[in-house]
Amino acid sequence: MIKALRPLLRRSTYTGALFAYAAALASLPLLSFALLPALAWRSAPEGVLFGVVLVVWAALIALVGLARTTRRVLVLAARRLLHVVLPAPSAARPPRTSPEAGQRWRTPLWLLLHVTVGWTGALASGLLLFLAVALPGGWLGAELALSLFGRSARVTGGWQSWTAALGCLLLAAVVCVLVTRALRWSAPRLLGPSTAERLALAAERERRLAERNRLAHELHDSIGHTLTTTTIQAAVAGELMSTDPVAARAALRSIEESARAALEDLDYVLGVLREREAEKAGTGTAAPIRTLADLPELLERVRHTGAVVEWERSGDPARVRGTLSRAAYRIVQEGLTNAVRHGSGGPITVRVAAGPDALELAVVNETGAAPRTGRPRAFPTSGHGLPGLAERVRLLHGEIDAGPDGPRHWRLAVRLPVRLSA
Repeated sequence: MIKALRPLLRRSTYTGALFAYAAALASLPLLSFALLPALAWRSAPEGVLFGVVLVVWAALIALVGLARTTRRVLVLAARRLLHVVLPAPSAARPPRTSPEAGQRWRTPLWLLLHVTVGWTGALASGLLLFLAVALPGGWLGAELALSLFGRSARVTGGWQSWTAALGCLLLAAVVCVLVTRALRWSAPRLLGPSTAERLALAAERERRLAERNRLAHELHDSIGHTLTTTTIQAAVAGELMSTDPVAARAALRSIEESARAALEDLDYVLGVLREREAEKAGTGTAAPIRTLADLPELLERVRHTGAVVEWERSGDPARVRGTLSRAAYRIVQEGLTNAVRHGSGGPITVRVAAGPDALELAVVNETGAAPRTGRPRAFPTSGHGLPGLAERVRLLHGEIDAGPDGPRHWRLAVRLPVRLSA
């Protein structure tokens, strides 16, 4: 019983009913235009004139519903007043030959239903509220007579009029519940996203997910590498501060350079996250361009950690341009980060081979052997680096191979299809 009364006590019930009654009120100006044919054809029977007025009125309401602005306003109002989940309609205009153009009838149909339900509810609830006010004490000479199955009852005054007034008030609230439920039921079906809008929403979600993944890769590759190298460089500088001040100062300078480069990468990522605000302000964020041409600087920073880095290259990596060159830089950077973080301290070999059809990258480092057993020890991973690299390589239609290379080495090898610039 209490559960059945809950809709009568909800605020949203009456805001939804007001939304319906507002549509009925807004349709009144169109009614004045619908009366024009009846005024011009006065000789027709009253029933015909009434039908003509209704048909013209409905046609005018449907024409208003064809406007794209009308749908956007209705969707916004339904979300706020009916509390239904409706995505914002697409602002793009579909071609006339697309299936989307054939679904434009849904908004006029919902607007017609909205006005019909609004008028029905307004008349019914208005009459019931009038009776609820007029019946007690016989105000305005109001009386209520009911006839059912040959039996009739008349309410003229006393406690019966107050009971009938309370019943009319309750029925008016029930009408509000029915009106709101009718609109809530029909809104998702007629105002909900069309096929084209669902595809657009799915494409937008996919684009945002891809962008988040790309930013996560950038942060992991740049900031993770910087934190790894600076941590080791700080330890080296602390050990050499008293015995070799020159080397310690060199390590500190390398920390400064690495931190500055990481700040540039972080500024870029934050700028992308604020891309919409930057576009509104008319400003942009320039991406830090780190390509294969920046590998010598990267290798030098790694050497400042005390690691021995050997660079083997063939072909002309400088001829690799654009996205491929930037991705190759990040791949080598991630490989060096893993080598410094998880290696045994032995030499690290970086190979870059730019051929006519492919760019081959490899990072090989020593891992050491487990004590006593002589077996290769398990190579610890953070769980993010290699999956991120694999996804980056997949997007470039390349191949990746990462795993043990003999008993004491770990090898990361990547092959990317390439077109060398002239």
